[in-house]
Amino acid sequence: MPDGKIGADPGGPSIYVCAGPGGVGKTTVSAALALGLAAAGGRVAVVTIDPAKRLATALGLQQLGGEPQLIDPRRLQDGGLEMRGELWAMTLDVKSTLDKLIGTLAPDSRTRQEILDNRIYRDLSSAVAGSQELSAVAKLYELHHEGGFDAIVLDTPPSRNALDFLDAPTRLERFLGGRAIGMFLAPGGLAARLVGRPTFLVFSIFARAAGIDLLGDLTAFFRSLAGTIEGVRERARGVGELLRDPAKTSFLIVTSPERDPASEAIALAEHLEDEGMPFGGLIVNRVHMDGLDGHTLEEVKALLAPELGERLAARVADNLADFDVLVRRDEQTIAHMRGAVGDQSPILIPHLDEDVQDIDSLVKVAAHLLG
Repeated sequence: MPDGKIGADPGGPSIYVCAGPGGVGKTTVSAALALGLAAAGGRVAVVTIDPAKRLATALGLQQLGGEPQLIDPRRLQDGGLEMRGELWAMTLDVKSTLDKLIGTLAPDSRTRQEILDNRIYRDLSSAVAGSQELSAVAKLYELHHEGGFDAIVLDTPPSRNALDFLDAPTRLERFLGGRAIGMFLAPGGLAARLVGRPTFLVFSIFARAAGIDLLGDLTAFFRSLAGTIEGVRERARGVGELLRDPAKTSFLIVTSPERDPASEAIALAEHLEDEGMPFGGLIVNRVHMDGLDGHTLEEVKALLAPELGERLAARVADNLADFDVLVRRDEQTIAHMRGAVGDQSPILIPHLDEDVQDIDSLVKVAAHLLG
């Protein structure tokens, strides 16, 4: 990352994917980055797929909806920031995103309603697991192609789940083009024959006992879905290409200087390289920077004593010595990550005295990200 800052160049990437371990301030960094890009003059959307409500809180809102909403520029300017652009924010609503996708791609209103009313679809679209990645792909495609935004900042789940998101377009396209879908779309009840007689008997007994024809519901679901499959595949391909285009997308790995998050960040960087995803740089949050500053404990006591008195100077020096241990630990971890991920100029955000939960704090973080 040149000069340890993110550029706000209009010709640069239009999508920033903030990925990394959980609990390192990734949502905060995403919001601060979007805030800084908007202040520089862009029309920017920040999207979180983290179920926590931290983004809304940091922006001073009660909650975020499933569609981008404009943040009042007066609220942003209260933090001393000159706002030359627009900041929009949303959180991913799995069901509404998938419902909107079906409404867009269904060939007619009857097919749309058949899909929305199908029990299999209702269960799928209401469950977070498995459908979250699909809805994220759909929303990213929609915002990029239809939203009119200069930049989109995507806050992903913790790195283990982020890998699912990164792989989602490829897995989705393979699934929709696979034999399983073809089996349910085949005419003449072929699905029942292909699953085999023993399995079919189990489905039949279950249907009589529970009153739920699971195989029939699956077949009806996929047949209703037939008219939308190519559209979904096209979007999956489009997002897959978009995520691998270095001219449009930049993956920013956000971590902290503790050992476990650092290890996860390195593993994520390796995965990005394996998948051909454009790595934009490393952001290390909550870095301890204030310690003894190269002095010995006794030297610091002597420097502080004239102003504070010997007793208070000793207490302050001891406190700085404790922080100095963390400073040296952070320096060693960051040096290791530099070599492991190939970024010699990571962005370092200092450990702030207060929690980042308002516009003022976001402005401070944005200053470290963009200068």
